[in-house]
Amino acid sequence: MTAEKLVPVTVVTGFLGSVKTTLLNYILKENHGKRIAVIENEFGEVGVDDGLVMQTQEEVFEMNNWCICCTVRADLIRILHKLLKRKHQFDAILIETTGLADPAPVAQTFFVDGELKERVRLDAILTVVDARHITHHLDKEVEEGAENEAVEQVAFADRILLNKTDLVTAEEKEAVVKRLKAINAAAEIIECQHARCDLARLLGIRAFSLDRILQEEPAFLDEGAEHTHSPDVTSVGIEAEGELDFAKVQRWLGALMRERGADIFRSKGILSFRGSDDKWARVPGVHMLLAFSSSGEGVGRPWAPDEKRVNRLVFIGRKLDRQELNDSFRACLAAPAA
Repeated sequence: MTAEKLVPVTVVTGFLGSVKTTLLNYILKENHGKRIAVIENEFGEVGVDDGLVMQTQEEVFEMNNWCICCTVRADLIRILHKLLKRKHQFDAILIETTGLADPAPVAQTFFVDGELKERVRLDAILTVVDARHITHHLDKEVEEGAENEAVEQVAFADRILLNKTDLVTAEEKEAVVKRLKAINAAAEIIECQHARCDLARLLGIRAFSLDRILQEEPAFLDEGAEHTHSPDVTSVGIEAEGELDFAKVQRWLGALMRERGADIFRSKGILSFRGSDDKWARVPGVHMLLAFSSSGEGVGRPWAPDEKRVNRLVFIGRKLDRQELNDSFRACLAAPAA
């Protein structure tokens, strides 16, 4: 198959809380005329991102339970093979990785699998960066044998979306840009807010260069290489059917952030509140920041009429107490109606 007929694949990566899903929604809503298949990966046993993606004509495949770059890469290959067997071909494939993914093993997938080499091409690795928090993540010390995923994500990027530039001063932004260029001088840095920028700079750009990667990482195509996460970083998923008391949830989250905020890297969920007209609500959280949004505000898709209202919440952080989080969350459920 000629290079022009290969299906382009874009990998969207970025550390926890960098708003990769916001970028995904932006791409899906824009009038670009492409039929895009979406593959999502979440670091945890409870899926949330499928409910945060806008309702579109595109089909979304979700992979939960750990990281696309290690334990579930076989699932990625299986889904890609399934897509390629369809008579109705997609114009492009978009892969959103978990915030703890090393993009190198993901990119490697397209060069070590025989069928994929013949049918698809890796178009670009897009790394979304939180201008306010990225320096903290880049400076994070990791245990011996583990990787700093934030550094790897920046190093392998073809395009770096420097997001949330409105939350930092000009001096802080300049320092961040300097740090990013020190890690990856070849990647174009695109400043943005709410992950919005010209899609012509992101899709169909043929930016990935295997030669460049091999120059910097000679062992890139070594399938025996392992990717190791810090053992302290875990995911706790919670599922609970019913309606929540909004005031109780606010108090619970406020106390949790005060007591454990430094250890919680990311929290997000799909919730159902008693007395609310919203079809669903979500709680995106990055470090000490929390906010509520709803499908009534145009974020995500609403509950289907016959859909069971199951609250789903995921925490990613350091040394999390699974039982404590589950018990305290369930205590926020509203009492059954009389």
